Amino acid sequence: MDGRYSCRGFRPEPVPEEVTRRIVETAGKAASWCNAQPWRVLVTQGDETERFRSALLEEVAGGKPGPDLAWPEDYPGVYGERRRTCGYQLYSAVGIDRKDRAARAEQAMRNFHLFDAPHVAIVHSEAKLGAYGAHDCGEFVLGFMLAATAQGVATVAQASVAGYADFIRGHFGLDESRMVLCAISFGYEDPDHPANAFRTERAKVRELLDLRG
Repeated sequence: MDGRYSCRGFRPEPVPEEVTRRIVETAGKAASWCNAQPWRVLVTQGDETERFRSALLEEVAGGKPGPDLAWPEDYPGVYGERRRTCGYQLYSAVGIDRKDRAARAEQAMRNFHLFDAPHVAIVHSEAKLGAYGAHDCGEFVLGFMLAATAQGVATVAQASVAGYADFIRGHFGLDESRMVLCAISFGYEDPDHPANAFRTERAKVRELLDLRG
């Protein structure tokens, strides 16, 4: 858990297929309601990653996001503070002034370049399972990222990519019954990329725990 972080700069070399299989196998041990195991994961490699990256950038340039799960209505109080702090840390790391809206927008588009990762994983669930299926898939996503970290593979989970759910279903030929929940770009970290130089702060136990009795 301490070793995992959101990588925003990857080297081009691919992750061996056997390592990817090991990561998915480990993540698949996550708990789920009634052992439904609703998660499925589509992983790109090689030319397929490049085809998706190019098509996604074209879609984002001309289309509007339409996530299967509605994005948050607001980030009230401390949630908004944490969100802003994370953004400012990233801008500072890559040398963007907070007031430079054009540069901030360009940095945001890096999401759809998949931060140059050689792979992206698309996590999807059976739509009829609703919020509970999505909750279970959250456990799979964490398991995927932790298993990847254990294998020396860097990851970044991306709601922004999953915001183009209809496009993703069409591009990969997924059935309409599949709910697109999350993308995870992954590969090997570029240690020299400035976006990888910061780490977010975490709430203290006293802010999280309501221990009674």
